Amino acid sequence: TEEEKEKKKKKKKGGGGGGGGGEEAEEEEPDESMLDWWSKYFASIETMKEQLRQQEAAAAEAEEKEEMEIGEGSKAQAKNKDKDKSKAPKDDKKKKQQAAPELPEKKNKQKIDELKVFNKELEAEFDNFEDWLHTFNLLRGKIGDNDDNATEEERIVGRFKGSMCVYKVPLPDDVTKEAGYDPTFGMFQGIPSNDPINVLVRVYIVRATDLHPADINGKADPYIAIKLGKTDIKDKENYISKQLNPVFGKSFDIEATFPMESMLTVSVYDWDLVGTDDLIGETKIDLENRFYSKHRATCGVSQTYSIHGYNTWRDPMKPSQILSKLCKEGKVDGPHFGPGGRVKVANRVFTGPTEIEDENGQKKPTDEHLALAVLRHWEDVPWAGCRLVPEHVETRPLLNPDKPGIEQ
Repeated sequence: TEEEKEKKKKKKKGGGGGGGGGEEAEEEEPDESMLDWWSKYFASIETMKEQLRQQEAAAAEAEEKEEMEIGEGSKAQAKNKDKDKSKAPKDDKKKKQQAAPELPEKKNKQKIDELKVFNKELEAEFDNFEDWLHTFNLLRGKIGDNDDNATEEERIVGRFKGSMCVYKVPLPDDVTKEAGYDPTFGMFQGIPSNDPINVLVRVYIVRATDLHPADINGKADPYIAIKLGKTDIKDKENYISKQLNPVFGKSFDIEATFPMESMLTVSVYDWDLVGTDDLIGETKIDLENRFYSKHRATCGVSQTYSIHGYNTWRDPMKPSQILSKLCKEGKVDGPHFGPGGRVKVANRVFTGPTEIEDENGQKKPTDEHLALAVLRHWEDVPWAGCRLVPEHVETRPLLNPDKPGIEQ
């Protein structure tokens, strides 16, 4: 993008003449006004790749050790080589897609706040968000022979969401002792009401990678389509010509009502001048599960709290409000903000900075950093604690009903 190029130029200018440029540039602080969400994203991807490399290296080392111990020479090594071969092309692909725009960030990697890039769906990381609610598909019965070959997808008439628990009576001590819980209701407490609620859903589509070619020239002209309830958005005029790794960088706002409209479908279509546009692939997200999950999968908790710049806090609630709500719902004592940058929740004490700078560099006292420190370690809080979803980008496979099970 233009911005990236600009950054490169500025860095080169500021890097001190000729040979010594590299070393001096590292000392240079990134210019806040030049940074944006993308800087953060690319820096995070670098980190993710680095972690993957380390994991692979560790795995390879472990394998080598095992081989030494087993001493099963040639066979094991042959297998190993095959594995390495299969790993390598994938890595190369990733590097190819992401190498170009990342150059400007490498120098100041430590100084840019990052977000978490998951190389899979968020659900895979958080047990499908079924922490208290499970989803069962309701299928239509089969009538006659022509239904025998109908796929399960076609027979779904609805989804039942619920949870079934069996308790032993009398209840074991650890359940009855929990303060603030009525043991006769077990886990079914603090459940949201069944009334319909209106929500605003904002979907950010960052990019697609390795799309399946849809045209004869081995390329595709992808564009995004989004469906939720009665809303059907086709972003046809913004298709990206002849590209299998398009960067979309778009956001869409949709209003919806739970529980009626909770299955969000994000599709990528191939634009065609003549005839109908072909579906490349789509992914479905159950928004209701995310909305009601204890992991708080609505808007991820970012690493730092700031009120201006590229890293502005984006959740409608401030960290302190989120924390109070979680403590109240989980019947946890706290939060008690004390002097000296300390906050007490249940029997744990967390520390953090107590001042925040606004755009003009004025410092004000604030409890938000402290509250955020607790949120980022919410799983350490006894009884009510669980891991909260961090600020993130998730990677979802695009599937096509005509080619079941094959990522597109």
